Amino acid sequence: MTTENETYIQSLFAERLGGKMFGKETKIYKFEKIKRAKRAALAAHPGAELIDFGVGEPDEMAFPGVVQSLQKEAEKPENRGYADNGIREFKDAAARYMEKVYNVNGINPETEVLHGIGSKPVLAMFPAIFINPGDITLMTAPGYPIMATHTRWYGGEVVHLPLREENGFLPDLDALSLDVKKRAKLLYINYPNNPTGAGATRVFFEKVVAFAKAHNVIVVHDAAYAALTYGSRPLSFLSIAGAKDVGVEIHSLSKAFNMTGWRLAFVAGNDRVVAGYGNVKDNYDSGQFKAIQQAGVYALNHPGITDEIKAKYERRLRAMSLVLADMGFNAKMPAGTFYLYVKMPKAVKNGKIFSSAEDFSEFLITEKLISTVPWDDAGSYIRFSATFESKGKADELRVLEEFKKRMGGLRLEF
Repeated sequence: MTTENETYIQSLFAERLGGKMFGKETKIYKFEKIKRAKRAALAAHPGAELIDFGVGEPDEMAFPGVVQSLQKEAEKPENRGYADNGIREFKDAAARYMEKVYNVNGINPETEVLHGIGSKPVLAMFPAIFINPGDITLMTAPGYPIMATHTRWYGGEVVHLPLREENGFLPDLDALSLDVKKRAKLLYINYPNNPTGAGATRVFFEKVVAFAKAHNVIVVHDAAYAALTYGSRPLSFLSIAGAKDVGVEIHSLSKAFNMTGWRLAFVAGNDRVVAGYGNVKDNYDSGQFKAIQQAGVYALNHPGITDEIKAKYERRLRAMSLVLADMGFNAKMPAGTFYLYVKMPKAVKNGKIFSSAEDFSEFLITEKLISTVPWDDAGSYIRFSATFESKGKADELRVLEEFKKRMGGLRLEF
């Protein structure tokens, strides 16, 4: 039953949220569909095991030293208050980390580093710093949509840069029109890339720097997975000559240190961009708990933690890529992240035809209790994550054997 007061409130929602239609849209977003499909599949098969290759966060806790650091720091009275724009110890640790892990020298921790309560709110704030109505944010697609959402909220326009396999999943900046280049203010890139697992090259980053300088664009490099690189040293955008003149890089402790729920990240790079972020941030939050920042200092001072985490993901990804390749998928070891990104099959032989990646993903969860993430932004692909839960190496193999068993006999057509 709708009351008069509820009708009055309904009419006042901002247009950016749908106005009076807020909460009444029938469209269901992808990740909500996945959650609903999981619940429905488990309800239909009580007690059955769901193989979850869709989860996008580490499956283990933070390392003991990080947890113990939090416990110790949480007991200190000096850590009880507002952190505002961060503690100096964390800034210093971030600058040292950039030098040690990425060979990025000369980061000034006082003016070129600021923490964030995770990378998601950091990305949400960038349009508030730079976007006016009519300005453009360039966004790779598929990709993390936060900056796009907030760009639209500020009256800006989003232009997507499709990531295609034939281009190594790197955006084609040359394909942009002169009008788009003129109105563009922000360029969002993310390497190693979620969901494709592709890595950037120094040549590509050099091209990005040249593009930004030629068209007065600010680069925001989301380096959430940068430390999870396989077969080569992790590459930072800031290691490229001139990069600090045109933008910043965001590093998250979530993936590299199993600290997803801790909500801790940092922005490093151009001092004017960092200052703008700090001004907006100061009006959004009062900083992450100082004890969590101190635990972050411990993590950043121990990058060997990431090496252990990375070894597990590399082991799983290699095993998964072999299993998927045997099924006919074009699976191969990614440059980074913990994802495998593969073209969807067109059909099951003498059976169901799939019209989209979302269609195939729904088939897997409904018929096989296998959860994945579909992407139909630039071709139709399925993302498999190596962060599925298991109880050690032997159980990893058991999960993959169960996966093969459930997929057996499907005879996929590509």
